[in-house]
Amino acid sequence: MTRTLISDTVLRRRRGRILHLVALAVTVVVFAFVFLFPLYWMLTGAVKDPTELARATPTVIPESWNWDTFGTAWSELQIGKYFLNTAYYAVGGWFIQIAVDVCAAYALSRLRPWGGKVVLGAMLASLMLPATALLIPAYMTVSDVPLFGVNLLNTPWALWLPAAANAFNIYLLKRFFDQIPNELLDAASIDGAGRLRILWSVVLPLSRPVLSVVSIFAVIGMWKDFLWPFLVLQDPDTQTLSVALSRLANTSYITDSEMFAGLVIASVPMVVIFLALQRQILAGLSAGGVKG
Repeated sequence: MTRTLISDTVLRRRRGRILHLVALAVTVVVFAFVFLFPLYWMLTGAVKDPTELARATPTVIPESWNWDTFGTAWSELQIGKYFLNTAYYAVGGWFIQIAVDVCAAYALSRLRPWGGKVVLGAMLASLMLPATALLIPAYMTVSDVPLFGVNLLNTPWALWLPAAANAFNIYLLKRFFDQIPNELLDAASIDGAGRLRILWSVVLPLSRPVLSVVSIFAVIGMWKDFLWPFLVLQDPDTQTLSVALSRLANTSYITDSEMFAGLVIASVPMVVIFLALQRQILAGLSAGGVKG
């Protein structure tokens, strides 16, 4: 028997159905406003005239729509250059995260090494720590890599290596790998396939839904991250788009409208990816949650 907030008896009544629909509509409208209004404010701020944007009393609907601001922001803020930097970091980070997380999850799920449960527990325990608590040790590590003595600041590796082993992604992949029938892996092993061949030819093709989710999380995480790139990428030529916009916001020749336009351009790829792949995200998150 399924228990809900509103009983079936109340929903069978006409008044109960009307109140339920009204409450549902109000909730949807409120949440849509809370999440969509900041995007609307950012977009309208980009097309407003700088004098209108600087008024003490803000205007909800712009009095003028200056779409040329986007072209000016693209050239003045050098968005194309920093856009390519961010895309390069995101693609590289995605590749390294997939390689490391898949291998770690496969080992914990199927190879079951000695002490694997302890390693998994330590990974999950790391999720309890706030990210800011790890900033100083992570910065000291990339500035002077132990044993090698290499300085990785202002290089892509300063972003890629700390993000390589993602505890949440490893746990998500492991849960999915646990659901793969042992009969398939045993059949491949009888045919002479080794551990790596089983991973490549059997496990990965069956794991496309969860791999899609992990890939989306990896790309979005690298794209939207600000604090860590701000610390390790001090050279303006190597900065990501979010860090570059923050630095350029303090310059005198950039107007607030142009800065809003830059923020809109920076957010478009992630919004498009989420809207296009939201079904894959939800399907992948629930793929390993139910055993059947």
